[in-house]
Amino acid sequence: MRHDARYGAAIGLLDRILAGEPAEKVLTNWARSNRYAGSGDRAAVRDIVFDALRGSNHYRALAGFGGGRGIVLGQVIASGQGADAVFTGLTYAPETLTEAERAILAAPKQLSEPVYDVPDWLVDDLRQSLGQDFERTMDALRERAAVDLRVNRLKSDIEAAAESLKRDGVQTKALRITPFGLRVTAGERKVAQSSAYTSGLVELQDAGSQAVVDALPLDGSPSILDYCAGGGGKSLAIASASCGKARITAFDKSPSRLNNLKERAERAGADVAIAQADPAGENRTFDLVLLDVPCSGSGAWRRNPDAKWKFSPEDLNALTETQNDILEATVGVVRKGGALAYVTCSLLRAENEDRISEFLTGNAGWTKVIERRFPLGQDSDGFFLCLMVREKS
Repeated sequence: MRHDARYGAAIGLLDRILAGEPAEKVLTNWARSNRYAGSGDRAAVRDIVFDALRGSNHYRALAGFGGGRGIVLGQVIASGQGADAVFTGLTYAPETLTEAERAILAAPKQLSEPVYDVPDWLVDDLRQSLGQDFERTMDALRERAAVDLRVNRLKSDIEAAAESLKRDGVQTKALRITPFGLRVTAGERKVAQSSAYTSGLVELQDAGSQAVVDALPLDGSPSILDYCAGGGGKSLAIASASCGKARITAFDKSPSRLNNLKERAERAGADVAIAQADPAGENRTFDLVLLDVPCSGSGAWRRNPDAKWKFSPEDLNALTETQNDILEATVGVVRKGGALAYVTCSLLRAENEDRISEFLTGNAGWTKVIERRFPLGQDSDGFFLCLMVREKS
């Protein structure tokens, strides 16, 4: 595909996504329907679409109008390309700019307020939640997220894993935020086929998610319940961080999310039990219960940018109710003297500090020992961790 044709394809895809279709589904169906597009074309179109979604308000403001065409025009302007080099009117390319569009572009733009690439209704909440980090975080939301790997200590060390990746064309560097993390600097699309990945030396995991596990109390041989396990990424990280000493049970209310965990655990050399029934309804207790609760995912919106434009106040209210319910349901699963770790990948105080405050107000006998935000930025996605310890008596 020509450079301009890639943008032409992206405009049509963006219009469908803006109308409510899931971005991943739209891109996958387009790739299957357009076999003429090679792997490089598919990757380039995907990058254009996701960049446009991350910065759509900003790009719309630069162009002076919206829709897929306006957002892509703003994107082209922001990148320093000449609009006429992309909007060529050639086959499959965007149509040339109309006189009306050129007039909009030429008109001076006086914005009364800064443009932020989040839903308008969330701006004040995010400003209050992030404080002095607000502007920096808004800038970071426009950036592409890095690809991070966690070295599996059950099978390798960081130097050996990095060398193995290098042999397969994947360049990495050590992460600052976590001692067993690697950031991919080149060859990211080769990771899934690399020997280090297929043999379980490394797993894909954001640096912030790794740092959350690093902060958990894993000394000794604790029994650990990963209650909202999802795909089991943190269960595997705990197995690695504890060097296999922790006794880990994974549970998720949607069992299908755990379908691949057994295979992944075998590849990693990790021992993770998968609970078939809800441990909160059984007479079982654990030294540590990890609650990586359902949340807005706002700390990871760079990776899933169409989600932020669909997120509503009703969604937030429903999530905070779910978070409260999970906290209350798992109180009795933590043994006396044990710990409860509440985790989100949310930037919002309503999903983080407010939930902990409400929990502690309604539940005596708990002490908060860690409350930490992992800021969204160059180091990692945005995460929140609160570790609470239950009284022994």
